[in-house]
This record gives sequence, C-alpha cells and structure tokens, in this order.
Amino acid sequence: MSFGNMTTPIAIKKITYTKDAEGFRIPHEELIASVHAYFEPKNSTEKWINRAVLKDASALFRFRYIPGKVVDTSMVIDCCGERYNLTSVENVRQKNMYYEAVGKLEVEFGGEDDSENA
Repeated sequence: MSFGNMTTPIAIKKITYTKDAEGFRIPHEELIASVHAYFEPKNSTEKWINRAVLKDASALFRFRYIPGKVVDTSMVIDCCGERYNLTSVENVRQKNMYYEAVGKLEVEFGGEDDSENA
C-alpha cells in the first residue's frame, strides 16, 4: 500500500453512552483519529464476491497504524458524508503498519431500509 492510494479523509470515532436525569441514553462521540485511508465501496467484482463471510459489508478501509490507539469493532468511521459501523478490524500481518477495516453503512432512522422492517 502506498501513500498515493490513501487519499480519502476519514474520521475514526468511539461512541459511548451516558444516562441523563430521566434515565435516557445519550450518545457521546470521541474522535480517535482523523487520517487518510484507502476507501473501497462494495461492488460486484470477483474480489468482493469471494468475501462470502462479509455479506453485510458495505466498504473496505485501509489506513496506517496509529501508535498508542486501539481501533476495534466498537468504533465507527465517518467517510464521504456517511457513517460506517466497523464489523471487522485487522492489524495486517501483525506488523503494526496498517489496519484493514470492513464497515457496514449505517442507515438513519426513517431511511430507505426501515420500510422493510415495518
């Protein structure tokens, strides 16, 4: 992976919840890092068809390892005006050089996909 391929700016955020006085959960976003990444949206190429384990995946991200920070599946990635819930995060070859993360596009309440669940 070279710097030339990592051109898409992304923001990695951790979502935590607290309760207010009435007992309702309030989400808080903590910015973990803003980095440039290789971004590949899901398409019908042979490479994506062979990833049968990742049927729910919407996008693939590759970005440099962030020293002192742990990236895991409890985080989200904001990219190109959309939000992706991470379903898989891998430290590529355990060399602490790159992360490869697979995310599922988060659909807002009242979006297109909510009509199927009604």
